[in-house]
Amino acid sequence: MGTPIGSVLVANRGEIARRVFRTCRELGIATVAVHSDADAAAAHVVEADAAVRLPGDAPADTYLRADLLVAAALSAGADAVHPGYGFLSENADFARAVTAAGLVWIGPPAAAVEAMGSKTRAKELMAAAGVPVFAALDPAAVTAADLPLLVKAAAGGGGRGMRVVRDVASLEGELAAARAEAAAAFGDGEVFVEPYVEGARHVEVQLLADAHGTVWVLGERDCSLQRRHQKVIEETPAPGLTGELRTALHEAAVRAAGSIGYRGAGTAEFLVSADGRPYFLEMNTRLQVEHPVTECVTGLDLVAWQIRIAEGTALPQDPPLPRGHAVEARLCAEDPARGWQPQPGALHRLDVPGVDAHFSVPPGREAGLRLDSGVTGGERIGVHYDPMLAKLIAWAPTRAEAVRRLAHALERARLHGPATNRDLLVRALRHPDFAAARLDTAFLERHAADLGLTSGSDGSGSGPGDAERFAALAVALADAARRTGAAGAPVPVRLGGWRNVPSQPQLKRFVSEPGGRAYDIRYRLDRDGLSAEGFDGVRLVSAAADRVALEIDGVRRTFEVAAHPERTFVDSPFGSAAFTVLPRFPDPGQSAAPGSLRAPIPGTVVRTAGFGPGDRVEAGQPLLWLEAMKMEHVIAAPAAGTLLELTADVGRQVELGAVLAVVKEETGP
Repeated sequence: MGTPIGSVLVANRGEIARRVFRTCRELGIATVAVHSDADAAAAHVVEADAAVRLPGDAPADTYLRADLLVAAALSAGADAVHPGYGFLSENADFARAVTAAGLVWIGPPAAAVEAMGSKTRAKELMAAAGVPVFAALDPAAVTAADLPLLVKAAAGGGGRGMRVVRDVASLEGELAAARAEAAAAFGDGEVFVEPYVEGARHVEVQLLADAHGTVWVLGERDCSLQRRHQKVIEETPAPGLTGELRTALHEAAVRAAGSIGYRGAGTAEFLVSADGRPYFLEMNTRLQVEHPVTECVTGLDLVAWQIRIAEGTALPQDPPLPRGHAVEARLCAEDPARGWQPQPGALHRLDVPGVDAHFSVPPGREAGLRLDSGVTGGERIGVHYDPMLAKLIAWAPTRAEAVRRLAHALERARLHGPATNRDLLVRALRHPDFAAARLDTAFLERHAADLGLTSGSDGSGSGPGDAERFAALAVALADAARRTGAAGAPVPVRLGGWRNVPSQPQLKRFVSEPGGRAYDIRYRLDRDGLSAEGFDGVRLVSAAADRVALEIDGVRRTFEVAAHPERTFVDSPFGSAAFTVLPRFPDPGQSAAPGSLRAPIPGTVVRTAGFGPGDRVEAGQPLLWLEAMKMEHVIAAPAAGTLLELTADVGRQVELGAVLAVVKEETGP
């Protein structure tokens, strides 16, 4: 063993920084955080022993500045750097800069990072090692016979810089968009083109290698459920693989690691075609976001082993045998029903009842829940970084039990803040095809209507109607209890506690968030109890400002209500709901001029299509691109017509609802 590490700087932020800090504390290692100005009060900064500011907000000015990160480590007295995932975690120049400064790099050798850092070079190495790969295509020479195509960033991962192309005419535009997104995310705009395989599964193999020639295979994970080529749900072991295919994947991964002298934690990713043929995609020379599922079935702390290997410790000859099954869901501040739009804003509460562990696996537990979160209640979700809030992991002796535990925990989670993908995750986990392990990378698209991803769909057999209506009624009654509280203090209001004279009918207007469904709740409270229009069979049991109990068709249900300035949140056995309170009489001055294009999210204008006032545009034609939470969002013309106004210049930061352009729609002859 070499010199023990005494202090680690994590060149990252959010959830992965907190994850590494957790292990460092358990190992008795001091921790150093870095932070942008936007992250000055973030949880990972608060939890570190020391923190160094990186001036600015954008990743290019902060977490992608290798020089600032190395200087921060030296100034804080750290003797090692952990890169986390994303940002510069797979940048060979950064690895070299760390070691050149006399610091320990907690990761594979720079030469291995470089060999696999470019996916094009990695494919060449793997082909030479006898691992099946897809051949890269020359974008200038592709024809309709080559379709569909996949444009991919040569550096980095996480689905950024990736585009599926089904029309040769759109290839040039998609290449430009992928280059821009990759450059913003990884500081490298190189992209390449390869065939896109329909109906394939995404399966990856977890490796751990030391400097003494031992390579562990720690099973494989299925990561097929994806949106925009970014993983949403991951599990281990990958269900439904034949023994022959599993062995082939494991052996190919070991060959990949051996071909470059790999050391540390790494993942070999494969695409498995519908007929069971595996193709090497890439090797991630870092810890994966989904590493907790492997930890839950092996009992290992992969971060601890990364540190030990960096210190020179040898792995035991044989890895532990996996036990049971683990499933992870990524909880993100985004609205799946609105094109996965990021949802920045204040996070008031993030709480999952029944969690057994945070960032770790309790020894000896065969089943449990684990939460790895990047944020805590009271923080604000900004627009500069990835929208992932947390990862929730369930493990159990069987796949069915792990999936059931995870879906139940997500459903009962208290998430008070921006809209999230929570409902989508629950629906996907409970979908019959997921239960039967009929998985591929088009799962979400294929089941879009069932999962609530298409216009007019809600993802459930009976719709959100009754559950959401009951929640809206609970909000109205909680508000009534709040207003009748003595001296402004909320007090319980029970049946029979209302005044004996008949009350006037009350009207409360709400709109659900997300979803945009409007509810007009008309009710009366008097000595006879509750009378609410459209709520036959509902009896009020009790009401307080934060809790309402209703008897619905003879069954008592409790609704927890949390009111905040921008919206009110309700948690109940039916699930969760959020509402914006509407004024009784709408303000006509708030309507937008016809043809106005408003910013759907706060963000930065990164590109325009070159149009100017007076130009004719077609319906759906892109006018400009906004970047928020590491993703680009197209702002397109709502109809064919004339562009009257374009107020968005490149580099301009816009707020939610800001008018970006005005298009005068064509009228018929």
